Amino acid sequence: MNDLRAAILRGARGTRRAGSALRGTRPGDGFEFSQLRGYVEGDDPRRIDHAASARAGALQTRVYHEQARLVLAAILDESASMNVGRRRPLTAAGSDALRIWFGAAEHDDETVRIVDGSVVRERRAARLAAAAQPVSLASSIGIALRVLPRGASLLVITDGFDEPGTDAVRRAGRRLDATVLLARDPWRDGLPLRGVVRVRDAESGVVRGLFAGASARQRYAAATRWRATLLHETYAAAGWRVGILTEEDGRASLRRAFGLRA
Repeated sequence: MNDLRAAILRGARGTRRAGSALRGTRPGDGFEFSQLRGYVEGDDPRRIDHAASARAGALQTRVYHEQARLVLAAILDESASMNVGRRRPLTAAGSDALRIWFGAAEHDDETVRIVDGSVVRERRAARLAAAAQPVSLASSIGIALRVLPRGASLLVITDGFDEPGTDAVRRAGRRLDATVLLARDPWRDGLPLRGVVRVRDAESGVVRGLFAGASARQRYAAATRWRATLLHETYAAAGWRVGILTEEDGRASLRRAFGLRA
């Protein structure tokens, strides 16, 4: 088993189920029935099948195999603001992360890509699909909540400008093993601008003239850090795993989110 898949599987097994039990903690939660066999010393008494024992005239134990099937789902924010970057667009880094996310799938794992309001399940198509319409995270997460089973692993890659709303974020955090990669602003340490400049809004295309002095650059850097902290706290409080997407390496960004070496 590859290490990324193993890390994803650990997270999926820890997803809260209805009634607040943890998935994978007892038969029926992450385990599937295999067979009955005679009781041997050391068997868990809770797995004794009393009806079968009565029929056989001797204690019978239920044997379970641990389920290791994953449902890997992903939403990539391909809005205009994700097409910015110093050396490469943030969407390119997001696509890198998406490829290793779906590349972690093995055996009978299921892959689900939510794009343009549709659900793409074929593994290769899920990796290669591209949005042709403006992205709505609220709508996409709503689809995920409708089509994904409880405990499925959901990856959302976004810069956070398209806010899905706290209700959708909380519901996904409760029902799914949800991970968000928040794209780091390429100019978070300060605008590389001086004097009077024309600035175009990446989302709307509106162009405005601004004066970028030292104080403006400092305010921008402070606002960027404040916004990044707020986004991180919002998702973390809702039970999401939070990682940072850097334009340099989306693959390493995803691995770091799961506590793996880049």
